[in-house]
Amino acid sequence: MTELYPRWQEAGLKAAMAERRVVLLTGPRQCGKSTLARTLAADKAEYRTLDDQTLRQAAESDPHGFVRHDAPTLIIDEIQRVPELLPAIKKVVDEDNRPGQFLLTGSVNVQELPSVRESLAGRIAKVRLRPFAQGELVESKPRFLDLAFAGSYDHGWTIFDRDELIEIAFRGGFPEAVRLEGRSRRRWHRDYVEALLDRDLRDIARIQRIDAMRDLVSVLAAWSSKLMDVSAIGSGLSIRRPTLESYINALETLYVTERVRPWTRTDYERVGKQDKLFMSDCGLMASVLGWRIDQVRLDADRVGKLFETLALNEISAQIDAAGDGCELFHYRDREKREIDFMIERDDGALLGIEVKAAASVNKRDFTHLEWFRDNLAKDRPFTGIVLYTGEFPGSFGNGMWAVPFSAMWS
Repeated sequence: MTELYPRWQEAGLKAAMAERRVVLLTGPRQCGKSTLARTLAADKAEYRTLDDQTLRQAAESDPHGFVRHDAPTLIIDEIQRVPELLPAIKKVVDEDNRPGQFLLTGSVNVQELPSVRESLAGRIAKVRLRPFAQGELVESKPRFLDLAFAGSYDHGWTIFDRDELIEIAFRGGFPEAVRLEGRSRRRWHRDYVEALLDRDLRDIARIQRIDAMRDLVSVLAAWSSKLMDVSAIGSGLSIRRPTLESYINALETLYVTERVRPWTRTDYERVGKQDKLFMSDCGLMASVLGWRIDQVRLDADRVGKLFETLALNEISAQIDAAGDGCELFHYRDREKREIDFMIERDDGALLGIEVKAAASVNKRDFTHLEWFRDNLAKDRPFTGIVLYTGEFPGSFGNGMWAVPFSAMWS
């Protein structure tokens, strides 16, 4: 599947290879990193994977010898399995400052590992690859954010009704899973989690209770789109708080979950400061929770969680493709005013996005967006969007828009 669809991060990866001595392509296992890396540098690279036991032992025994190479680029797959290679790579690139010497891939956030003492600061560029965004699967360009900031919605796109959007969300974006249906897809997602816990988890942390970690994955899947509350998350688990926090951090390092930080760039004293937690793939979330489409279709709470996680997955991929031009936040204050996603552009412009699972939008749906525009954005450019499952974009005046979900990828 990864060979059939262009990846939005391909251009950014090429640019990084042309500028930096070391590039780290990071993201969850099975999202297409190895395929993209090998395709990008196929004619000028030597490839070594640390999933191979012999190569891994060779790397552990002689890190400096392992990183020597004659090819223009050495691709080292799954670098987190032998982090001792990083100081050896540093030595090589300090002696030779040519760009593009090393392309590393990692299925964990390598630089967050306690065992990693070499950051390669100033020498390394990090590129995040996610499971497929829907926009990549339909081969559209990542232009939604530009159009949203500009308030430009006079472009035709394919309409997806609510049931079709639910199916898209259940499918998720992992290349192997998107071509499967029903039980086969759920089985793939569950086998994926088991493989992470049985193998990859051991590379990054000493987890004593795999059974508790399995339970935690289910709890966090149910928590997707909620504010982080470690005490509430652990209330049904017999895990001490310090251990629970280390387990949550491990799952973030494996890209199973991720956090969205609160927007706090204001002197308004009642602004909230809790992160929001999300599963990094909406299809994985649905399978872990054992959801069935016919059940979810009639459950407003589940559909809301599903669509907000789908929106997070799509928006994050668009932001990654944009490079360093945008940052993603959420907004909530002590008066319980909430905006699901807040995107801040590097020129100070703000885009607020509310997610609604209904097929219609009314003026009340913009209440929090309008309050933010009038009280916190002030002189900064601000656009407010309500994503909904209807067919047509519509202006509600003063930078407020109702926008169909499919505008994110059409």
